[in-house]
Amino acid sequence: MERVPAVSGTANLLDILDRVLDKGLVIAGDVRISLANVELLTIRIRLLVCSIDKAEEIGLNWWKFDPHLTHPATMTAVPRKSLPRRSPEAVLAAPAVAPAKRRQQQKSKVGAKRAKMG
Repeated sequence: MERVPAVSGTANLLDILDRVLDKGLVIAGDVRISLANVELLTIRIRLLVCSIDKAEEIGLNWWKFDPHLTHPATMTAVPRKSLPRRSPEAVLAAPAVAPAKRRQQQKSKVGAKRAKMG
């Protein structure tokens, strides 16, 4: 009896990865946790797996402008507006509010709001 090889449908991992990166893979889903018809938590999951070439082809290129992924010298994005520089003398001359005083000011504002409401 001769054995005939059967097609099992299994593929090499490299072939699967090549196809996913070439065509792309989208996984989307929602997870909702409710109790007594009250929604407590919603998690929306959107995942796109594809090659960089495919991502650029469909208009995704956020990694080119992410400051955590791109060296500042090679960034081609519009430069951010910087805050005006203050001289060291101006910084020293500015009145400083101590943290305890700041907390006291915040408490007095909260107390004034509560007095208006009550």
